[in-house]
Amino acid sequence: MEFSQMSAIETNGIDIIPEKDRTSSPRDLFRLIYGGANTFATVVLGSLPILFGLSLQAGICAIVLGVLIGSIILAPMGLFGPINGTNNAVSSGAHFGIHGRIVGSFLSLLTAITFFALSVWSSGDAIVGGLNRSFGVANSNFNLSVAYAAFALVVLLISIYGYKWLLLVSKFAVWIATIVFILGFVAFFPEVNFGYQGTMAMGQPGFWAVFIGASLIAMSNPISFGAFLGDWSRYIPAKTPKSRIMLSVVLAQFSTFLPFFFGLFTAAIIATNAPVYLQENNYINGLLALAPNWYYLPLCLLALIGGLSTGTTALYGTGLDISSIFPKLLNRVSATILTGILSILLIFIGRFIFNLTMAVTTFACLIIVCTTPWIMIMVIGFIKRKGFYNAQDLQVFNRGEHGGIYWFNNGWNWRGMIAWIPSAIVGILFVNIPGQFVGVLGHLFDGIDMSLVITIALSASIYLILLKLFPEPRAVYGLDTQAKPMEQTQHDEWTTSRIDSSK
Repeated sequence: MEFSQMSAIETNGIDIIPEKDRTSSPRDLFRLIYGGANTFATVVLGSLPILFGLSLQAGICAIVLGVLIGSIILAPMGLFGPINGTNNAVSSGAHFGIHGRIVGSFLSLLTAITFFALSVWSSGDAIVGGLNRSFGVANSNFNLSVAYAAFALVVLLISIYGYKWLLLVSKFAVWIATIVFILGFVAFFPEVNFGYQGTMAMGQPGFWAVFIGASLIAMSNPISFGAFLGDWSRYIPAKTPKSRIMLSVVLAQFSTFLPFFFGLFTAAIIATNAPVYLQENNYINGLLALAPNWYYLPLCLLALIGGLSTGTTALYGTGLDISSIFPKLLNRVSATILTGILSILLIFIGRFIFNLTMAVTTFACLIIVCTTPWIMIMVIGFIKRKGFYNAQDLQVFNRGEHGGIYWFNNGWNWRGMIAWIPSAIVGILFVNIPGQFVGVLGHLFDGIDMSLVITIALSASIYLILLKLFPEPRAVYGLDTQAKPMEQTQHDEWTTSRIDSSK
């Protein structure tokens, strides 16, 4: 990659990426996804089955099940970018309407800010903790503030320069983080108790509630990427085989078994030798306390590289989504700067003033419950339309125009909205995160968190029923509707082929 390309700030926003600029491949998509998940955040998720009381074997099964199901749901979300040349929030206009695509923009915005904050907190804590053990650097609020600020500003700078820098970071992150994790297994392997039974053995009351809850948390990791895959896959040529793109998404998620199992095995060690850390929900400090001296600095490197990868992919997506909501006011760069500054302020307020670290973790779970039905509607719509999209008509909102085949009813496709709204609300009602958030209906099913299962089933069934009872205009399927007579009640939906730029 030439220096001139790296030193230039990316000017592409949510407009269609020209085919000549689509120089990425499914391998690059793999690196971005894996790099964004091969971090401390995933390690912490991997530690949760032990924290919940599961045995090591049950924890392995829960993680494998969750990642497998989540990967299958996620895989088709990588296809919208190459087809439409834009991010997934804009592509969602095909199923939610030109105005309804704002739902996807806000979901991805909230997800990005949340995971940006989590990456800064977890990486900053690990770096200061590692320096404390290696060089005696005080684990004070001042030093944490310096680590957070420096880390967040670097992430912001990389996000401003754009996609080429994200790709460069991911290339280094994949290899460095993988090597450090492998070294970690070498460091901790002699201490792993493979017979660790936990406190929730199979057959005990509440076991299946805990097991399914742990599986759903693992499943949430791949699903959290659903809104962002288009940010990166839009640089893949449209002619790329769909099977290669989906395979890269699935393989990237399967690769996250490395950080997941690192968290699981080390949590079992902590539970055996220093359970007080898990009782205080302080896995990272427990990890640092039991790590060999030679592994402190590699842990700091892992926190730095992994956090950069997660933070940049999240903040980059935030800038894109904000610019798509206010296309006339903000371009990608200005939107990234604005949201980056606001996110950094929220990080410091949430960490030092209100101590919202656990609340943000809960908020991340709730966002994913709302994002999952959005993904299901997108995937079902893709299948029903056999992958047909009109990329130009998806840009109507961004260009300040009216009309196009996705205008539906004044820019809203009520089928997708009616399927998403109740599914998201009901899903939240069934959330059961012990000690953090329990929805009104979360106590049902013997305390098992069925939120994602229910929201997936509900959104899919409602959407399919609505498509059957109220068929969408033939134009969205790529069919000619000019000769088809129209009833007056259908006028708004059936006369969308003309785009009007007048206000």
